[in-house]
Order: sequence, then C-alpha cells, then structure tokens
Amino acid sequence: MSDAGLVGLLRLPKGLLGDRGDRSVNLRFALVCILLMPGVLALGAALTGSFMGAATGLVTFTIMAVVAGLALKAQYQHDRLGIANIVTLLRTAIIAALAAPLTQPGLLAMEEALAWTVLGVAVFSLCLDGVDGYFARRQKLTSDFGARFDMEVDSIFALLLAVLAMQSGKAGLWILLLGGMRYAFLAAGLLLPWLDRPLPERFSRKAICVIQIAVLIGLLAPIISGPLSWALAASGTLLLTYSFGRDVVWLARHRA
Repeated sequence: MSDAGLVGLLRLPKGLLGDRGDRSVNLRFALVCILLMPGVLALGAALTGSFMGAATGLVTFTIMAVVAGLALKAQYQHDRLGIANIVTLLRTAIIAALAAPLTQPGLLAMEEALAWTVLGVAVFSLCLDGVDGYFARRQKLTSDFGARFDMEVDSIFALLLAVLAMQSGKAGLWILLLGGMRYAFLAAGLLLPWLDRPLPERFSRKAICVIQIAVLIGLLAPIISGPLSWALAASGTLLLTYSFGRDVVWLARHRA
C-alpha cells in the first residue's frame, strides 16, 4: 500500500526518451488500446444513452492507457506484451466505461435495470482480476510493471464504484473513504516520507482489497438500500481502515 501509485509510475528513468531498440511491445500495447476504444465508447453510450457519458468513458480510458503506456516503456523488461497485460487493459477499458454514469448523478437510483447492468459489468471486471496474474505466471512474464498496473486499475475501480454508490444514495460522502483511502495514504506519504516505504507481503491485505471492491459492487444492487447499505458500507470502511492502520503502525515502528 506504500507504492507510489500513479506518481510512482511516472518516476521514469533518464533513458526513457532514448533509443530502446525493439519497440514492438510498445506498439502492440498501443494497438490493443486503439482496438479497445470503440468498445469503451459503445459501453459508455449503452450505460447512459448519451454522448457525454461515452466521451467521459473514452477520456478516462485514454488517460489511464497513456500513463500505463509510459510506465511500460520505462519499466517493462520483457520482449513480449503477454496475455496478462492485454487482460489488464481489457479491465481498464471496462472500468473506464463505468465512469460514464458519473455524468448523470442519481441515474442508477432511478433506473433499476441499469443498476443491475452496471453491477454485472463490475462483477465481470472483478472476475477478470487474477486472470492476468495467472497468465503472467504461465507465460513467465511476471514483472513489477504488471503488478503495479493491476494494482492501479483496482484502485481506480474502487474509487469509481464509491462515487457511483454515493450518487445512488447508498451512503453519505464518507463512502469516498472506502474507495479513496489508498490515495489518501499516498498523499500522506508525500508529507511523511517514512510512509512511502516497502511493506511486507500480507495475504490479508490482498483479501481485504477484494472485500473492499466486493462491498462497493454489492452497494450497486437495487435491493440493498437504507440501513443495510449504510451498515455494509461502514463495515467495509472499518475493515479497510484496520488494514491501513496496521500498515501505518508497522511503518512507524520500522522507520529509520
């Protein structure tokens, strides 16, 4: 959780603009992005029925793809793009399209069928998480870039879901804490450098991340509302707070 996120992805080495030699990986990455763009537009339009929604999804995807592409060029050490990165790009496209309903606050609360559709799309994206890791290991293409790319997509996914839940009236403004706690942690690391240090691997941290996203997806369900939605959101927030709090305590005890 102490990774520098998008900021870290942009810490590019001095040789970034130099001659890399084989640029096929970068070109394939760009080609996959271009091929996914019509799908992002179509899904965004289907979820909102508006040009603004479709355009918002496309802009979101473009920004995410450009940042990831720069990181790929700077940090990726393999000579093949691999299925894993393609799957993560597909997840990026799906998640970016989910930004489309943000242009019409309250739309999911008014359109029950649409809320179920968005929930289904979100569940599909969550199911794809882990598939990329499987293919990376199978093709022997694991990399720090791939792990960071997957993590950043998950973080943006959580934040988008939290905003959708807030707009749907499933919880108050505080639900953004459940979706954006990692970004708050990263911001704190800019002020307190000892927070921006590597953390020991913990399975519980990954499990809580999955629970976090599952809770946010569950809040989209029309059948979950009122006190139940608030209780579910509060439980997820408390669990995530515990996870981050434990990491902060560990970092405080081990700072130089």
